Amino acid sequence: MASKKKWLSLFVSLSVVSALFVGCGDSKTAETPKDEPKKEEAAGTDKPAENPGEPKQGGTLTVGTFSDIVNVNPIFVQDTASGDAEQFLYAKLFDYDKEGNVVAEPWSLAAEPMKISEDGLTYEIKLKDNLKWSDGQPITADDVKFTFETIMNPETGSPAISNFEQVAKIEVVDPQNLKITMKQVYAPFKYSLAAEITPQHVLKDIKVTEMQKNEYGTNPAKTVTSGPWKWTEWKQKEYLKFEANPDYWGQKPNIQTVIYKIYADQNTEIQALIKGDIDLVGGIPVTQLDAVKKVDKITVATEPGPQYEYIGLNRKPENFKDNFVPWEGQKTRQAMAYALNRQGMVDNVLKGIGKLMNAPFMPNSWADPGDAAVNYDYNSEKAKQLLAEDGWKPGSDGILVKDGHRFSFELQYNSGNSRREQVSLVIQQNFKDVGIEVTPKALDFAAWNEQNLTPGKFNAVLMGWSLNSPDPDGTSTFSSKFFAPKGQNNVFYKNDKLDQLWEEGTKVVDQEKRKEIYKEIAKEISTDLPYIFMYSYGTPQAHSKKIKFKPEDAPITNLAYGEFFHAINWWVDDAK
Repeated sequence: MASKKKWLSLFVSLSVVSALFVGCGDSKTAETPKDEPKKEEAAGTDKPAENPGEPKQGGTLTVGTFSDIVNVNPIFVQDTASGDAEQFLYAKLFDYDKEGNVVAEPWSLAAEPMKISEDGLTYEIKLKDNLKWSDGQPITADDVKFTFETIMNPETGSPAISNFEQVAKIEVVDPQNLKITMKQVYAPFKYSLAAEITPQHVLKDIKVTEMQKNEYGTNPAKTVTSGPWKWTEWKQKEYLKFEANPDYWGQKPNIQTVIYKIYADQNTEIQALIKGDIDLVGGIPVTQLDAVKKVDKITVATEPGPQYEYIGLNRKPENFKDNFVPWEGQKTRQAMAYALNRQGMVDNVLKGIGKLMNAPFMPNSWADPGDAAVNYDYNSEKAKQLLAEDGWKPGSDGILVKDGHRFSFELQYNSGNSRREQVSLVIQQNFKDVGIEVTPKALDFAAWNEQNLTPGKFNAVLMGWSLNSPDPDGTSTFSSKFFAPKGQNNVFYKNDKLDQLWEEGTKVVDQEKRKEIYKEIAKEISTDLPYIFMYSYGTPQAHSKKIKFKPEDAPITNLAYGEFFHAINWWVDDAK
């Protein structure tokens, strides 16, 4: 399901942990030579390197991880491991294509694209007529209504509740059709419908306050599902096992068995991949990347993913000595952007696994603004010029001074992230070159999150966001209606023009019209700079070459769970 953005440091604990990320995490000197492209890297794209042949039935796919699941009940899933398992066990109401568009696939529960009324207030959904749960019961519109209304109930405690805040009512027209009426136009809602559904006949008599502790979602024998595979076994901290569902309502998967194997740590997991004990890993740390690339039987994908890094510039005077915010002037913020060698960071610290980013929209999505956003090339002379125009003058020690205040601040980031540490040192040197003094400070994430991030108590932070939904709405992060600690605008940024544009963007359903609004947002936000946008980056993925797929079914890096994209169509070449 779509969800609110998460601090990237949280993602790190579930995905790539130590070495990969420079910022924070949902989901680590300074100048090392950029790797030369290798033969394996050339194959590490979203397309197979050669003709895969014809599909074979049978065989086993083994997926590696170092995190066990928590609960696979879609109403409560909010961790990466449980979300991984969900991809095999459940059919979604709608799915995403490679560009992040919401579509009705042959394996989606929806029979056709959703119908959105001209006024944007009504969504009509038609289900396929042959749908069945793994226990043989039909999947109907009542299941959809039950799932969404359970999520909407505050007593349930579902992490997806915010996706349905604007829903006024859900009506079942007949077993295959339902209608959802909104309180107001809310264009991002269609992404909330790329969701897994739960069985009403299994869960309807369970109190919502007790549902999360129920065996449904934690006991394979009690968990009725809708996808191509059934959950047959779970040995905690060791593995999960899924078997192709012989009674699946749609096209049968080629792969018979999926093993979700759990390792003690990421190093052990990667060694298992190199040895051939597992076939797929969704996240390779940069420190292990070269070793994996050297293995001929493994294909590596290193394209940037749906995460981006930034420097958050706090605007609340109470967070600074004498209430003086050094980057209050727009020219100063622009100068800071020009002062940073962002491409050097991508080349030398990220080892090329990244792309400069100038606005907070998913790269290669329909809302990617391209050249509409202002790009800041590395130009220290331009930075010095703008700083001078904004009233900054060199002090006796070379550090800039304005109105009696030195241009000096603390840059916080999460400890244990070596890539972020390296980037912070590059930032420190780049800013020193133009007369700005920066003190990098690493903090334990748990304490940092509670004491600094959530309440917005810091000068500046080196952070990142994971764009879990392809929808470009950034209201909760950048609107002045959502200042911390109640919202995610923890830099206390206020721009009346942007506040209005973010709101307009959610009230227009037509995608082309929305695209124009977000281009205007990109231009404004990259000019005014609440953040210094750094780069998008991804988690390198790896899969064994024994996994076969046609080009249109290849794993992708630009969407959440893209490593399992169209897995129903994959096959393994050792299948009998």
